[in-house]
Amino acid sequence: MSSSSPGAWIRVRRPSEAERLRFLALADAASFSYVERGASAEGAPAGYDVDHNRARLGAGRAVFERAREALGRWGMFPPGWTRVLQRERSIAVGQSVCVEFHLLGLWWLNGTRIVYRVDEPRRAGFAYGTLACHVERGEERFLVEWLADDSVWYDLRAFSRPKLWAARLAKPVARALQRRFVRESQAALRAAVAER
Repeated sequence: MSSSSPGAWIRVRRPSEAERLRFLALADAASFSYVERGASAEGAPAGYDVDHNRARLGAGRAVFERAREALGRWGMFPPGWTRVLQRERSIAVGQSVCVEFHLLGLWWLNGTRIVYRVDEPRRAGFAYGTLACHVERGEERFLVEWLADDSVWYDLRAFSRPKLWAARLAKPVARALQRRFVRESQAALRAAVAER
């Protein structure tokens, strides 16, 4: 796709840092591709595929704080086939983010924007929503919770539907990749929490 295309960038070669930065500038100017912003906080709107997965990370304040810190540095993204590019080190509402996937021999750049943050004594995380430069429409929430029984959980909730014609045609593949992301995201966050 050309750099002026409103859709996600799909490449047969790894994007250069300059291309990633150009894409991030495109994302900054893009509008959201769905209207139900913030809906992942409580559930999901009708008409979308919904994924809600929870994984126990351990117990206690130290585990919760490590999980909170890992979310803040995108430690829940599976290494090897995902990468996140952002301008600021912290995660702020309204910030555009480029999410890069290397799948099936292709590199996919997708634009997202932080919709809301959760910063409470026992809950922390954020959600991002898809922009016009994304292959899907929807929202994904990444949350860690420290429950009253001292257990710490990673809660991943997403609602999505294909936007581009290629994504609609390959929906079974896209759904399989979404399930893979969940499994590997849970494993990545468990590893991040355990690494100290």
